[in-house]
Amino acid sequence: MGKPSVLFVCVHNAGRSQMAAGWLHRMAGDAVEIRSAGSEPAAGINPTAVRAMAEVGIDISDGVPRKLDWDLAHSSDVIITMGCGDTCPVFPGKRYEDWELTDPAGQPIEVVREVRDDIRDRVAKLVADILAT
Repeated sequence: MGKPSVLFVCVHNAGRSQMAAGWLHRMAGDAVEIRSAGSEPAAGINPTAVRAMAEVGIDISDGVPRKLDWDLAHSSDVIITMGCGDTCPVFPGKRYEDWELTDPAGQPIEVVREVRDDIRDRVAKLVADILAT
């Protein structure tokens, strides 16, 4: 098997999924193919999420919200959903996790920091699991 691919999906692909992709890149580097998308992508990355990640030395400012499509989901090994509900496609044989996380949109930096740190801990567990297999 080649390197595993992980797809992070949230509604706007502007906060949670972008932060998760940033953490996965920091923790796994090129050992994992990192993807992110949204069911209803925003026009740009949430500036408070960018600020919170910059505080820990991760730059997500160049991220571009992307529309979730069938091919992207179908070709991913692991799909992590974050609040997109029924709009996220389900494919038999894929590994799914649903992470219940506060949507950082419109939240103060203190709340976004909590979300950032929660995502960090979840990504660390994910990395340990997928790179051990």
